[in-house]
Amino acid sequence: MSGPGEKLIRFAAALTVAAALVLPVQAQDRSIIVQSTTSTANSGLYDAILPVFERKTGIKVNVVAVGTGQAITNARRGDGDVLLVHDRAAEERFVADGFGVSRADLMYNDFVIVGPPSDPAAITGGTDAKAALAKIARARAIFASRGDDSGTHKKELSLWKAAGIDPTGESGTWYRETGSGMGATLNAALGMRGYTLTDRATWISFGNKQDFRIHVEGDAALSNQYGVILVNPEKHPRVKARAGQAFIDWLLSAEGQDAIRSHRRDGQQLFFPNAKPAS
Repeated sequence: MSGPGEKLIRFAAALTVAAALVLPVQAQDRSIIVQSTTSTANSGLYDAILPVFERKTGIKVNVVAVGTGQAITNARRGDGDVLLVHDRAAEERFVADGFGVSRADLMYNDFVIVGPPSDPAAITGGTDAKAALAKIARARAIFASRGDDSGTHKKELSLWKAAGIDPTGESGTWYRETGSGMGATLNAALGMRGYTLTDRATWISFGNKQDFRIHVEGDAALSNQYGVILVNPEKHPRVKARAGQAFIDWLLSAEGQDAIRSHRRDGQQLFFPNAKPAS
């Protein structure tokens, strides 16, 4: 018959086994995956703000930076805990289809049309994006499109549609689809001496501008809103909902919004926080 001492030893051993099973899970929960658009990563935003969050919470944030369309596809598969992208209509569909818990505005900046100083379509100084695109089409001036289902690509297509033009019929002539990210598309535009649409944060951060410049800016239609969404754990049980929500809550808090506001390149603010309650 066991004595009290032996029972105590067995109990301690059981606790050790339980701890061995539980601790790895807890450790795993201290990291999350954020499916994100490339502009936030390429601009250095995550390098600036994530260390602040990680020091505060002990939660490691791993960012997968791809085009918005691919990020949403990945999140629909459950390959992430948080979605941070810039295509509001697609974000709202993601939530309506049950893949996201709720969506919240996070921050904004804008898009600009950049191109060579020769300005073959004579669009310099314009503030009407669709009018500028119409001029580019009439001049058959080279335009480099990302062509990758990213948020920037979708914005570009919406502007062409507003201008009453379908440029895809000219694919391979003056309209060139790169199927690449923003940095590669900017380099392609430089090589072809053509125009392209880019978010301002990427343009400010881009190190190979050469003599290219902004030709069109300031149109309300060029607004670029970012949203943040927790992937629905009811749809994908492996989602780390508590840690993911902690990251979202921090981004939307005064501290997180201040961290976003403080991120600058060459003295220029890249993103403008505008968090609101989740819709």
